[in-house]
Amino acid sequence: MRCIAQIAEPAETGVHSTVKTEPSRGLVIAAFAAVYVIWGSTYLGIRIAITSIPPFIMAGSRFLLAGIILYAIMRMSGVAKPACKHWRGATVIGVLLLLGGNGAVSWAQQRVPTGITALIVAAVPLWIMLMDWLRPRGNRPTFLVFLGLCIGFAGVLMIVSSRNQLGVRIVDHVGGVVLLLATLSWAFGSVYSRHAEKPDSALLAIAMQMIAGGISQLLAGLALGETRQFHPMAITSASAWSFVYLTLIGSLVGFTAYVWLLQVSTPAKVSTYAYVNPIIAVLLGYLVLSEPFPKSVAMSGALVLAAVVLITHKRPVTSATVPPVLPSK
Repeated sequence: MRCIAQIAEPAETGVHSTVKTEPSRGLVIAAFAAVYVIWGSTYLGIRIAITSIPPFIMAGSRFLLAGIILYAIMRMSGVAKPACKHWRGATVIGVLLLLGGNGAVSWAQQRVPTGITALIVAAVPLWIMLMDWLRPRGNRPTFLVFLGLCIGFAGVLMIVSSRNQLGVRIVDHVGGVVLLLATLSWAFGSVYSRHAEKPDSALLAIAMQMIAGGISQLLAGLALGETRQFHPMAITSASAWSFVYLTLIGSLVGFTAYVWLLQVSTPAKVSTYAYVNPIIAVLLGYLVLSEPFPKSVAMSGALVLAAVVLITHKRPVTSATVPPVLPSK
C-alpha cells in the first residue's frame, strides 16, 4: 500500500513540479504488465465471482471497499480533503461509470461469455469519439477516424448478431442490449468527467468515484431484489477469491499502475491497454472456462480493435484523449 501513497506526492504538485525522477525500466514494464494482464483478467474474475454472489451486490461491495481503502490511504498520505463540489462530480461520474457501466457489464456476464463481453466493451472509445463529434461545437473527425467509427460499429453489430455452427445466436439478446447500454453509459460518463470538478489528486478522485459508484450499485442490487436471493454462507471459495482479487488487485493495484504510468510514460503508450485487455480476456475465457469463440466473432472482434487503434492513433494524443478505463475494471 505504500506505493499507492507515494503517487499522491506528484499528484499534488501538479504542473508546478519541475523535478522528475526517471523510473527504472523494470518498474515501467511491471506497471504495463499489471495494467495489461490484471485488467484483462477482470472479465474472468467477474464471471467467477457472480456464480454465487449477485452481480450488483458483488460489484458494489467490491468498489465501495476498494474506494474506502484508497480514500483512507490518500488522506493519511497528506492529500487535501475534497470539497463538496468534488463529491457532486464524483457521484455523477460514479453512477455513470460504475453503476451504468461496470454494474451493467457484471449483470450481463450472467448471459454473455467473457471474451465476447470484452470485445463489445472494447467499443467504448468509439462511442466517446462519436459523442465528442456530435456535441455542440464538437470535434469533427478526419476521414480516417470516421472510417474507424464505421468499421468499429460494424464489428460490434457483427458480434451481437453472430451465430455458432448450429445457427444459434451466441450473444443473448437481453445481455447484448445491456452491454451496449453499459458502453453508452461509460462513454457518457467519460466525456462528462473531462469537465467535472475533481480534486488535484487523480487517485483521490478515483477513490471518491468508487465510493459513490459502489453505493449506487448496492442500492441497485437492493432495488432489484438481489438481497432476497443472496445467502453469504452459499458463497463458493472460487467466488470469494475472485472477489478479493477484483477488489485488491483489479481495483487498487490496477488503478495505481494506470495513474502512475500516465505520469511517467506517454499517453499513446498507456492507451495500448485498450487493445490488449480484450485479447487477454478472450484467451482466459477460452482457456479457463472453455468458452466457444467461433471465427466469425474473432473476425468481428478484430474489426473493433482495429477501429479503436485507428481512431486513437490518427490524431494528436494527450492525457485527455487516452482511452477511458473500461467498465470491467
